Amino acid sequence: MIVLSDYLILAAILFSLAVAGIFINRKNIIILLMCIELMLLAVNLNFVAFSHFSGDPAGQVFVFFILTVAAAEAAIGLAILVLLFRNLSTINVSDMDRLKG
Repeated sequence: MIVLSDYLILAAILFSLAVAGIFINRKNIIILLMCIELMLLAVNLNFVAFSHFSGDPAGQVFVFFILTVAAAEAAIGLAILVLLFRNLSTINVSDMDRLKG
């Protein structure tokens, strides 16, 4: 039987890996976007676990809204990333200072 604390520990590990990924790799924008998505998935896992164990489906419905916003954020982020790569020929965060007016 899987208890609530197992889900919370897994979500905490996922969230910690995402935070570590952001702090360790500050150069590649794609990896930063993936770490942000991993954070959102860890939070969604918490919502689903609490919703399941409390018997209230509101948390699971809320997850659908979060996933919709996350998909839109990923699509817009990747579109901006493609435009930046076309203009600068790089996706390094340190090279983005050339965009200042």
